[in-house]
Amino acid sequence: MSYYAGSGFTEIHPAALNDALANPTVQRFIVIGHGPLSVLGSPTVGRILLAHGAGAGHCSVFMRQFAATLAAQGIQVLAIDFPYMQQINEQGKRRPPPPIKQSLASFAAWYALLTSLSDQPLWVGGKSMGGRVATLFASERLSNGVHGPGVIVAGYPFHPPRQPDKTRLQHFPAIRCPVQILQGERDPFGNVDEVSGYSLANNISVAWLADGDHDFKPRRVSGLNQQVLIDEAAILAASFVRAHQARYV
Repeated sequence: MSYYAGSGFTEIHPAALNDALANPTVQRFIVIGHGPLSVLGSPTVGRILLAHGAGAGHCSVFMRQFAATLAAQGIQVLAIDFPYMQQINEQGKRRPPPPIKQSLASFAAWYALLTSLSDQPLWVGGKSMGGRVATLFASERLSNGVHGPGVIVAGYPFHPPRQPDKTRLQHFPAIRCPVQILQGERDPFGNVDEVSGYSLANNISVAWLADGDHDFKPRRVSGLNQQVLIDEAAILAASFVRAHQARYV
């Protein structure tokens, strides 16, 4: 049995997704021509296309908790695995992600499919690399108030670890929609001291998770725990969506 079949994913034609999305329970699909998709919650506040980080797919513990808390806040989560992650999960062999443009093309195809199923605006977002893909997509495809409402990122990779001079900010000026980045204070991909020195546009907001690392895991001495910080991040994200969603209803 394949990884996805054993994890409760069922094959579905894209044309059947519209009816399937009306069910508020957690659902897992292999969408023909696209790949794995998990759907959580009802879009009472909004909905978001959510992508995973470089090393673990959308069924990871972090992604499942973050998505579940978003769904509990009224955000319907449409979580995907990129093609390379699908191969990793099916073959059981780790591999690095492909050039970012390949993941961006996959993300754009998902966005086109999912926006065609509803008139409700579709936010974009992701964890780490998935968040980078979402911001790239926003810089190229979204414009404020026209094609999409905004971006949510859990742990943006501002630069590679221990290489603070190699920033990944070149496309940020082209993003016109609201962006919220949820960042651990100790994130090696961009900590609070480093990011505070960047000149970010007013539409880009950074919310800090106390003592968190790239996965929002704090040190034991802090008295905090990772699960609390993941939930805090998701609640902040839902509040951000709620505040900006008013422009589209």
